[in-house]
Amino acid sequence: MIWGNAVLSEDQCNVEMDASERKYLADRLTAPTRKCTSSTSPISIESRSHQPKGTEGVNDDFEGIIGASLGLKSVLGLVRTVAPTNSTVLIEGETGTGKELIARAIHEHSARRHRPFVRLNCAAIPLGLLESELFGHERGAFTGAVARKLGRFESANGGTLFLDEIGDIPLELQTKLLRVLQEQEFERLGSTQTIRVDVRLVAATNRDLAALVSTKQFRSDLYYRLNVFPVSVPALRDRPEDIPLLAMHFVKTFAGQMGKHIDKVPTAVIEALINYSWPGNIRELQNFIERSVILTSGNALRPPLADSKITNELKCLEPITLADAERDHILKTLEQTRWVVSGPNGAAARLGVKRSTLYFRMQKLSIDRANRNAARVQ
Repeated sequence: MIWGNAVLSEDQCNVEMDASERKYLADRLTAPTRKCTSSTSPISIESRSHQPKGTEGVNDDFEGIIGASLGLKSVLGLVRTVAPTNSTVLIEGETGTGKELIARAIHEHSARRHRPFVRLNCAAIPLGLLESELFGHERGAFTGAVARKLGRFESANGGTLFLDEIGDIPLELQTKLLRVLQEQEFERLGSTQTIRVDVRLVAATNRDLAALVSTKQFRSDLYYRLNVFPVSVPALRDRPEDIPLLAMHFVKTFAGQMGKHIDKVPTAVIEALINYSWPGNIRELQNFIERSVILTSGNALRPPLADSKITNELKCLEPITLADAERDHILKTLEQTRWVVSGPNGAAARLGVKRSTLYFRMQKLSIDRANRNAARVQ
């Protein structure tokens, strides 16, 4: 088995490894070490090669977005395409996948980059205050309104407004939001004066808005107005090759903040991180690395694997048969693809088998679609 050392220099810690290091990892060279051009001490991560070839400069234009997986490159390609326009963008993805970073990237690559980027988490604002936060209010509009307040739409005039968790906006406010998107005008609470704005909206959600529409929890006209250009951010478990890069970045960041000298991450740690499913995605990985840096006293990262749920998930409590292991693997893949079997992102492609082969194995292993979520074949 061939092993490599990945090196992240001081001046590269905010984005990714340099081109030579990624090529080194991709080609799985046998040389035990590589010199770092930086005068400072590098962080060395001994790990198997998980980096794809030809990733040089993939994120050069996207500050803070780290990774070289095909899924991430596809998302960044969509960002480059839609950013120069004024179209509304709907970013979908699980919690902790970095949807705000994608929204900021859209703003920074647009003609509005020198204008404000204003964000609002719709789930974090109480129902009674959300309308005021969005549209502002006049003095005396309600109890406690002692002065005029500008809403987020006015603050973002000429720039970009990012509404996170837009699926949590109550129905009574959705009509007013739809009007702003269509007419670019609104009234502050307590005022009859119409205010016109020029705002580009980028929205994000971790909920299935189409399902909310079907249950009448979200307006269909607003959904179609938001869903002009959807961008789906992949979960961390779907881009495992990015985990070493992200781990290196977080180790460097937190070690620097805490004044610690950590220059090595053991191979076993990298393997455990790659094999864990990360239900909390990048945010969970970031928090785990921060905790690990706090607990590390030497120059090698020593995360609390022994008492963590990472080890608990990976640990097999009792032996299972090969058929059971295959069944579990197929089921997990089907769940990740929402039971899409064929197509470039289907379960068959992820498992590296033909569609007919996967159907045959499902039948042999008694994996019955009728007893689970309905399978979709594209």
